[in-house]
Amino acid sequence: MRIHARHQEGQATVELVALIPMIVAIVAAVGAVLAAHAAEESAGAAAAAGAAAILQEGDPAAAAKAALARSPGQRATIHVEQRRVVVRVRPGWLPGPLAARLTATATADAGPGPAVTASTTVVRGGDGGSSRPDNEDRRTPERGP
Repeated sequence: MRIHARHQEGQATVELVALIPMIVAIVAAVGAVLAAHAAEESAGAAAAAGAAAILQEGDPAAAAKAALARSPGQRATIHVEQRRVVVRVRPGWLPGPLAARLTATATADAGPGPAVTASTTVVRGGDGGSSRPDNEDRRTPERGP
């Protein structure tokens, strides 16, 4: 009987060790989904803040950048053309190819009225190469304080 009990304990340990990679993968997938959702929310809030600044005759890029300041670790590109603000936010902690696929883009339009000066602002956040924006986003980088 004792030999049979030891065999079952060993089998349970092997099964637990085999489950650890699956548990890590599930936790990573949930984290990626949450990071993508946070990027989407940040992009939407920043684009709306930029459009509101246009309506108030303020600086739309600065307003969008200030809205993004609440989301550390993300990288963003803010593009203002006419009365439209386009914000792309890339999650900062994910590996490069995955972060590129989960990049969120939001657009806000301030409606009819006089056009504002076109600009592109790159907000650098995060750490390392995995959070760098794509080459198309490196048109006119602006360094923050």
